Formats: sequence, structure tokens, C-alpha cells
Amino acid sequence: MKLTFWGAAQQVTGSMHLLEIGYYKILIDCGLDYEKETYQEENQQFPFDPSSINLVILTHAHIDHSGNLPTLVRMGFGGQVLCTPPTADLTSILLFDSVELFLRKAGRKPRTKHGNFSGPKPLYLHKHVMDTIDRFVTIAFNKPFKINGDITLTFVPVGHLLGAAAAILTINDNGIEKKIAFTGDIGRENYPVLVNPEPLPEVDYVVSEATYGGRMHTKDQTLEERLVQEITEACIKSPGRLIIPAFSIGRTQSLVFALNQIFTKKLLPPIQIFVDSPMAVQATDVYRKHHNLVNQEAKDFYRTMGDEFEFEHLAYVQTMKESKDVSNYFDPCIIISSAGMLEGGRIQDHLYYNIQNYYCTILFIGYCAKGTLGYKLLSGAPIVRIKDREMMVYATIRQTDLLSGHGDHNDLVKTIKQTGQPKKVFLVHGEDKSLQSLSMALQQDGFNVEVPERGAVFEL
Repeated sequence: MKLTFWGAAQQVTGSMHLLEIGYYKILIDCGLDYEKETYQEENQQFPFDPSSINLVILTHAHIDHSGNLPTLVRMGFGGQVLCTPPTADLTSILLFDSVELFLRKAGRKPRTKHGNFSGPKPLYLHKHVMDTIDRFVTIAFNKPFKINGDITLTFVPVGHLLGAAAAILTINDNGIEKKIAFTGDIGRENYPVLVNPEPLPEVDYVVSEATYGGRMHTKDQTLEERLVQEITEACIKSPGRLIIPAFSIGRTQSLVFALNQIFTKKLLPPIQIFVDSPMAVQATDVYRKHHNLVNQEAKDFYRTMGDEFEFEHLAYVQTMKESKDVSNYFDPCIIISSAGMLEGGRIQDHLYYNIQNYYCTILFIGYCAKGTLGYKLLSGAPIVRIKDREMMVYATIRQTDLLSGHGDHNDLVKTIKQTGQPKKVFLVHGEDKSLQSLSMALQQDGFNVEVPERGAVFEL
């Protein structure tokens, strides 16, 4: 049995791991690596023949885990993609959105004399997304699924996102049973809407994310307290607006539920809230469809108060005309829009009109990868480029980790300790500092830890 690390190795994005059991090849996740300026060109250069892959296991829908699946299909992959039902639904939304983003980038520059777009060529088109969706086979949580006579897959809930799972593979390798766990992204306990991560079984090998290695989440303030504080400062003490960049899938639903609870309890006077993202509307419908998989708090709220994602003074914005009307709304308001790292979507329009507004606060609630506009703002850049224009930053920039969907250092250590005494723990999906911090902590606890480079191969 051989394991090769082709993505998220000593970096955060682009999760992709190749497990070979004899001649059978399984790819665990196939995400977009967008940490390079030339990521569209980089992502179509697979280090293996896509047609040689027998099966893909998808841990969850986020684009850094799922976003290169249509490229894999376009270049010859003909097998199935195994995932949970919510992951299939949410991934479909994200992949179609990626096509729109590619097409917009392709059309940014003038057409060539032959009438073709001169911007970067799209990685894939709608047809390739539809071909990919046709390959999805959904598996329920905690139901062992026999891939073949030698391999069984079990999905274990890990929070983080609706449908997100750790993939546990039980393998008969020449008469010897071996177990390997791929954690995907590990969530945190008591997160709005999502279930707590379930304990992982004892295994022989672990491939774990390390996003928050060496870092702890804020403990001296609750999410409710922090949101009340930020809204009070931005919208009540001064008649301003609070803009919250939030990924349409996952983060927006949890934020809307948290705001619903705040205004239901009348902790603040009524304030208009706009969710400006058609994709968020689609994703929220998926959360409603799979309501049996949300946490008990959300289920109880639904029984007593009604829909967690609908309340007075909350408006979902769909058309571009409605979005422009939000920009012309001059009373205090909260605008939730995507994308969370500011690299595309309607959030850029709101930034364009508000980045130089002294009465605007921009509250980041998630991770921003290096090189993104969000990262630059969080790093204190006094001037940023938005819509091909250099703009001074006068808005107040704030950040909180209380809505981070990732478990912190202690959560990661706890998850890995649940797996007993594995022969080796591989750490991926993290910046260098996080990888090294988590590695050192685990080694001190007696674990055999490896931080693989891209392309590193291990015999298991």
C-alpha cells in the first residue's frame, strides 16, 4: 500500500492524496490549489494520469477539497466520486459557481483579433461540472460501504461544514488488515448549526489537517457577545454599516442563525440585514433539505421559533439590481456577502463603494490565504486594488475567529489522540508555522509525525 501527497502538502489549499492498494488507485479529495497567481494553469497539470484513478473520495464540499474534480473528469477520470449527500449537493453549487468565476476572468481582457477571450482559459465549463455530478455516489454517515473485496469506507461526521466527514478506510493488504483515517477538515464543538465532531476510531495511519496548529480560538468571549459588540460599534453608536465577508456555503448559514438568535432575544434594536449572495440562497435550501443533520440546538430552535434562516429585517438579495439597491441603502445595516477572502463575488462591489467610507466596518470571520485581497486588508495594507483601481483604505478592518469552522490546536490534538497509537501521523493543510507547532506537540506526546513535501511517497 502506497500513499503519495499531491496537494495541501506544506501549504493550505489544494488537498489531494493518492492511495494505491496494489493496482487500485484512490484519490482522496481533488481541490483547487489557489496559492499561486497562475493557479488556473497550475491546476490542470496533474502529476499522474487522471484516467488511471479508479475512485475519488470527497471529504467535504469546500473548493480547496473539491474544486478540481471537473478538471480531473475533463482529462480522463471515469470512476465514481464517493461523498455524503449534503456534500454532493453543496459541491454542485460550488462547482457551477467556479465556472462563472473562470468565465469572468477569461473575459476581463479585450477579445483577440480572432474573437477569443485573451484572459486565462477556464479550467472547466458547465458540461464538465455536469459530467462530474453524474459520478457522485452518496453514502450516509457511519454506514460501512464496501468499495471492493479488500476495501471498506466509513464516513464519520467532523463538523466544519454540513456533510463534512473524515474518511476511514479499512483495507485488506495481502492478508493484513490496515486502517487509515483522512480527517478532511476538522470542525469545532458548539458551532452554530453544525454537529460536534465525532470521535475517530483507532487506526494505523492518520492524515490530518493542521490549519490551526499552534493557535487557540478565543475563549474569553462568546460569539453572541462579539457580534453584539461589533454591531453596536458599527451600526448603533454611529450610523454606519457592517460588512461581513462570508463564504456563501457554511459560514453564512451559521452567521445568519447566530444573528437570528440575537434579534429573537432582543439583545439589539432591529437593524436591516442583507445576505447578498444567490449562492447562499441555494446553500441555505440544502441546509433545509438535510435538516436532520444539523445540531440539536438548531433543531430545537426550529421547533419553537421556526426557520433558523428566516427572520424579520433579514433580506436575501438575488438580482444585481437588488444588490445595487443595497449599495444605495443609507440607513445603518449589516451586509453579508461572499466570497470570504474577497477574491470574487458581490463582496467586491460592496468593498468598492465602502472601502473609503469612514463609517464602514469590515469584519472578517474566516481564514484568508496569502495573496488574497482579504489577507492584504488584514495585514494592514493602506492601499488595495479593487476592480482595477487603487483605493485608500479608510474603513475599519476587524477580525474574529469565533466563527472559524476549523478546530484549534487542542481540537486537532484531541482528534489525533482518539485514533490510539497510529504508526504514523501525516500533517497537511496548514501553513509552515502551524504544521511545525502541531508536529512538535504530537511528537512530545509520543506520536511518529511526518510533514510531507509535495510528491512525497510512503509505503504503508
